[in-house]
Amino acid sequence: MSKNQFQVLFEDNHLLAVSKPSGMLTQGDRTRDKPLNELAKEFLKEKYKKPGDVYLGVPHRIDRPTSGLVLLAKTSKALVRLNKMFQEKQIQKTYWAVVKNKPQNSEGTLVHFLVRNPEKNKSTAHDNEVKGSKRAELSYRVKLSLDNYHLLEVYPKTGRHHQIRSQLSAIGSPIKGDVKYGFDRTNSDASIHLHARSIEFIHPVSKEKQKISAPAPKSDAVWKACSKLLKA
Repeated sequence: MSKNQFQVLFEDNHLLAVSKPSGMLTQGDRTRDKPLNELAKEFLKEKYKKPGDVYLGVPHRIDRPTSGLVLLAKTSKALVRLNKMFQEKQIQKTYWAVVKNKPQNSEGTLVHFLVRNPEKNKSTAHDNEVKGSKRAELSYRVKLSLDNYHLLEVYPKTGRHHQIRSQLSAIGSPIKGDVKYGFDRTNSDASIHLHARSIEFIHPVSKEKQKISAPAPKSDAVWKACSKLLKA
């Protein structure tokens, strides 16, 4: 999957789930680079030969240097219901994070209080509540270890700005390539080794249970090694 391509993982009348490559925006920003939601609209317009505008809602986002699963809404009904489900934490998200320093415990729950700095586009994790902070909670487990790196499976309980990146950094396990949060060097492609792996939820319209997974990036040796060991 190149910088300008996404992979379709699931589609029906109401939902479109895709795997976003690192480096692609989920939605537009000041850079004016073409984001995932616009590219996905173009894909649907071409696929179904639609003459007019294509509706596509964005109920959640992942960071630009992060790869993986993004769920989009093809109808306003689905968007309204998904927005409510995300707000009420009815959607279980799972991430994979590659770190150099193995956490002291092989699994655990992290609780921090994050203060966001919009100017630096960064969140700082504090052990105790401070002025302007928001509580952040995640669980993790060490899924496997390579020679130099460790793959963590992460389950965020809250949806704070840069939560996984700042919380793992706070315990001395910054994500590979994430110099903003303490890793010692960038990845050559400016990505970070954080991947939105899967989501589990009840379909907002059909009410059927859904689990959708995004394979790890294939363009990187570390991700390839993880995938090979996991057969994922």
